[in-house]
Amino acid sequence: MKETFVVNAEVRNDQGKGASRRLRREGKVPAVLYGGHEGAQSLAVNHNELRNHLKTEAFYSHILTLDVGGKQQQVVLKDLQRHPLRHEDILHLDLYRILADKLLRRAVPLHFVGVEIAPGVKIGGGKLEHLHNEVEVECLPKDLPEYISVDVSKLELNQSIHLSELQIPEGVKLTSLLRGKDDGVCAIHAPKVAEETAAEAPAAAEVPAANQKAPAAAAAAPAKAAPKKK
Repeated sequence: MKETFVVNAEVRNDQGKGASRRLRREGKVPAVLYGGHEGAQSLAVNHNELRNHLKTEAFYSHILTLDVGGKQQQVVLKDLQRHPLRHEDILHLDLYRILADKLLRRAVPLHFVGVEIAPGVKIGGGKLEHLHNEVEVECLPKDLPEYISVDVSKLELNQSIHLSELQIPEGVKLTSLLRGKDDGVCAIHAPKVAEETAAEAPAAAEVPAANQKAPAAAAAAPAKAAPKKK
């Protein structure tokens, strides 16, 4: 069952940077709604409510229900501007109206399953590398998937999975394949062996004879006594 998100908003009449700063001080986020058969509309959204929604991965790819004074319509999140330092602070929001009979393109997250039992990981000791964490799909709003599963349970060492091998829901197409690009999605590779950093000391034979020290045994031998004078 798909999760449902309701975004409550109010009409915003004041425009400009000063008005936007005042809204943020009041705990609201300036937003713009556009697309469909209507003109752009300026809105304000509760900051805390929006921040809670954004903690859920599905919010970014879902069809959202926008409620403006009791009037509801279907929209998608088009763009999001965050504070450059305080990442949880939302500065601006763009929402896009959708039409039930019009195709839309959205980025959908990939969920990788079966990693622990994949032969390349369990037996080969390899590691799964994610080449893509999401894919763009084209479909009608009613067919938009929440995510796409990638089953890697049979993947051997040094094997990969491409876009054309994914199980895509009916009515959904991958835009990369429509453009003729069958990119890799993931692969299992052997872990890299750490290279030795310590250099070995040169052997005695590699040192010039003139610089070589006398063997320890010779150095430890007692000196010969000088001959006695008669």
